[in-house]
Parts: sequence; C-alpha cells; structure tokens
Amino acid sequence: MSAFTALTLTVIILPLQHITLATGITAVAANLVGGLTPDIDQPTAKLWHDIPAGTIVGRIIDPFLGGHRTISHSIIGVVLFGYLSKIGLTALSHVLLVNMTFVWWAFMIGFISHIIMDLFTHEGEPLLFPINFHFGFPPLKELRIKTGGIIEKLIVFPGLILINAYLFYAYYAKFLDFLKHYIVR
Repeated sequence: MSAFTALTLTVIILPLQHITLATGITAVAANLVGGLTPDIDQPTAKLWHDIPAGTIVGRIIDPFLGGHRTISHSIIGVVLFGYLSKIGLTALSHVLLVNMTFVWWAFMIGFISHIIMDLFTHEGEPLLFPINFHFGFPPLKELRIKTGGIIEKLIVFPGLILINAYLFYAYYAKFLDFLKHYIVR
C-alpha cells in the first residue's frame, strides 16, 4: 500500500505527462512489484508465494543476497536493483509497447517506498550495507513498530488506505484531467 501511496503522491506533485493506457496499467503493476521486491531476500516473502515455484526460487536466491534485510534494503541495493530492472525493462520494451521509462520510475518509486517504510520498523534498515548498522526512525528501537504487528495492521495499513482516499478526493480534478486529457488512446 505504501508503494501505491507514493505513486499517487508522485502523480499529484509532478506535472502530468501524456501516456498510453497500457503504460499506465503497466506502471501501476510495476509499482506494486517494486514495493514487494526488496523482500526478494526472504524466501517466505509474499512475492515468492505469488509466482509458480517461487518459494523454491526464493530459497535458491536467498544465500546470494545474504539473508533478509541486507543488500536489497540498502543504498547499494537501490542502485543494483535499479540498474538490473532497467536492463530487464529495456529487454521487455521489444515485446511490450509501453513507455518503459515511466514503468521503471514506477517500479523504483515502489522499491524505495518499501525501504522508507521499513525504516519505521523495529528491525530498521542496513542502508550502508555492507556496514552492519541498522538505521531506523525514531532512533529508539523500542518506539518503532513491529513488522506484521497490531500497529501495522490496525493503524499503518488502514491509515495508508485513508490517505489514498483523501488524496483521490482532494485531487479529484487532477486525476480526472489526467484520465480525460493525458491518457492517449
């Protein structure tokens, strides 16, 4: 939900661009995948359960990424996954007739939003990996939320839904203008 919220904020803040409907749909999908991708280093992550034989692939990849909340949750990981996703999307651009620049940015917005949200969790993030220091906000670990805990389920997730509802209500005219004038048919 944080990935979608970040994408919604991006649409509100930045000037509207002309895109095809296919690009818009693909960008939203890429954003949601980007929001799950940092957890690629966890074989039990939702991302692996959503693809066929994913848990097997997750167990194979896990040792190469160093375990959960290591490289994929760091600045190096942002650069690495940004570069690899750019290569993958460039290869796909020969098959999919969408603007891969928009799709890539949507993916990265999702990826980075995941990392930002994990800064608020009890575990924190190793932003300077390979240095084994976990950053978090607030600095006192005891004041952060537990991943999958009651605060996340009852406050954070519903809060993000309410934020999205408010943003769509408050910026209804901009979203309507986008749908009417900026989606190229």
